[in-house]
Amino acid sequence: MMNLSIAGSTSNNDQLLDHSHLKPGSKASLLSYNQTINMYRENAKKTNSPDIQCDFAIFMVEAAKSIVDDDTTRSEYLAEAEKLLKQLSARGHAESQYYLGNLYASGLLSKKGKNDFDKAFPLFVQASKHSHADAAFRTAKCYEDSLGCRKDSSKALQFYRKAAALSHPGAMYRLGLAEINGELGISKNPRDGVKWLKRAEEGATSEYPHAIHELGQLHEKGIPNIVFVDLDYAVSLYAQGAELGYAPSAFRLGECYEYGKLNCKQDPALSIHYYTIAAQQGHREACFALTAWYLVGSPHVLPQSDEEAYLWAKRAAEKELPKAEYAVGYFTESGIGTQKNPVEAMEWYKKAAEHGDKRAIQRLQGKPSDQKTSKKKDGKDEDCTIM
Repeated sequence: MMNLSIAGSTSNNDQLLDHSHLKPGSKASLLSYNQTINMYRENAKKTNSPDIQCDFAIFMVEAAKSIVDDDTTRSEYLAEAEKLLKQLSARGHAESQYYLGNLYASGLLSKKGKNDFDKAFPLFVQASKHSHADAAFRTAKCYEDSLGCRKDSSKALQFYRKAAALSHPGAMYRLGLAEINGELGISKNPRDGVKWLKRAEEGATSEYPHAIHELGQLHEKGIPNIVFVDLDYAVSLYAQGAELGYAPSAFRLGECYEYGKLNCKQDPALSIHYYTIAAQQGHREACFALTAWYLVGSPHVLPQSDEEAYLWAKRAAEKELPKAEYAVGYFTESGIGTQKNPVEAMEWYKKAAEHGDKRAIQRLQGKPSDQKTSKKKDGKDEDCTIM
């Protein structure tokens, strides 16, 4: 039964790089971090290798991220890492330029956590000149989305092509979409677009799994004379995407195994499994799908639980899914999986109504509705207003 509750000898260098003993947060762990960083710093000073020095800076950033109860030490680590990365960047070290650019873009080096693409963009450009694939991709994104520079589709296309030539799966995926949809100043050319998607699929990673899912969608519907409909292949592609942790692929499989779509046999265990993968990535529809499963449970697979149904609905509602907001309102009003709270229930109904949920609008207007919370045992929804 599934439990898906929300609630040997080493060299000196090996010892130096083994950080498994570090547990950030306690004084002992902070001491370990300081000792390790001091050792690492001395080792980095003894070499002129920019790669080792860059690795040291990255280690310091990761150490800083782990410190939650010592702002002074955290700031010192980040400041030292930034200084070192700046020096390495000035010497033309591409990985340092790219990593420092990412730090500025993430806002980690800003006191207020604000993204700073004015500093990040030129670093991405510099690193891309050294054939750094990720930097070329980030440069293209900046030009496309006007991040730290003026929007320029032509230059975005130029850098996407450069990154794609360096086998960057994200760039190949973006070029594929551009060819299929006629974007970035390109004339529509679905045939070439599909070729780019296939190349991106071959090099897909957990960070860039998007092409796998896109090809799955294309094989569901097909493109005349270019992509043939093959539902079994679409399912296999979604499985690849789900393996890489891509929420949309996992959610699609959850639907397939719940409702028997795309030639899949209904299988509650697989449906719940894939919905869970997607929900754990924050996919709001998947969170709400688990609400439906918990309302009825599944024999030998998932125990029925109003409390879990409420919690998953609330997680989806917090991501502004209108039907989930309405459901949380109803659960709260009725005391399903949580204590009754008419005042809180009305707040959720208001949110759902603001996002266009017709049932919430009716509820606020005082109109009665036939509210049910059940599903058929085969997994298919009955005609209900909650789900």
